[in-house]
Amino acid sequence: MNRFSACIEMLFAPETADFAQRIHLAKAAGFELVEFWMWSNKDLDAVERALGETGVKLAGIVAEPFAELTRPSDHERFLAGLERSRDVALRLSAPVLICQSGPLLAGVDRASQYEALTRAMSRSADVLNGSGVRLALEPLNDRVDHPGYFLTSTAEALDIMDRVNRPEIGITYDLYHSMVMDEEPEQVVARRIGHIAHVHIADHPGRNEPGSGRLPLKQKLRWLEAQGYRGAVGLEFRPTGTTTDALRVMRGSLR
Repeated sequence: MNRFSACIEMLFAPETADFAQRIHLAKAAGFELVEFWMWSNKDLDAVERALGETGVKLAGIVAEPFAELTRPSDHERFLAGLERSRDVALRLSAPVLICQSGPLLAGVDRASQYEALTRAMSRSADVLNGSGVRLALEPLNDRVDHPGYFLTSTAEALDIMDRVNRPEIGITYDLYHSMVMDEEPEQVVARRIGHIAHVHIADHPGRNEPGSGRLPLKQKLRWLEAQGYRGAVGLEFRPTGTTTDALRVMRGSLR
């Protein structure tokens, strides 16, 4: 699988604070794809220029604003922001916008929050209809990185995709978060590979480069590929040292 995307929020950050310059560093390191998180705090002119100068493609960005999609009263704010995020994605030719569910709300039954999240995804599909941009809802672990997060189950996220049943909506499948939650990709994804719009990887413990921990990332990536996944694989990890050294360890472990 050669569709690795450098998450330049983490990779090349030790080398330069100049965000757009990280795109040039990614190109020099052999990447044809990069991704990042929020767009509203970036110099988009500089990013667009760097993408054009290097020929590097943008695999994805975050759909802003972060919202409590488990709370119906927050949906309008998110959908208004999604329109702006869609327009930025189109400007930068990013095919994927990544979003999160928001927190598990106290005092509200889980079924109601699940229904609210499902409705948010359905309405998001309408916003993205005809744009070619896909929204990718991301399950996260609540054991290490995101205590109090609602959507920790990949199977539950895929159930939402089954219910929404719109091509504009999928999931970001993060192998790190999934396996921290003791999920086995072969079991939780099974035959629903078509719902995966984007993939992230990092090792555990530490959320560092593949090869630094104990997760069988090579085998799991090969399984996803064998099931037909052909999208980008985002390298969303913290290098333990320099990015160059981390990439050397990663490539050795995944070869």
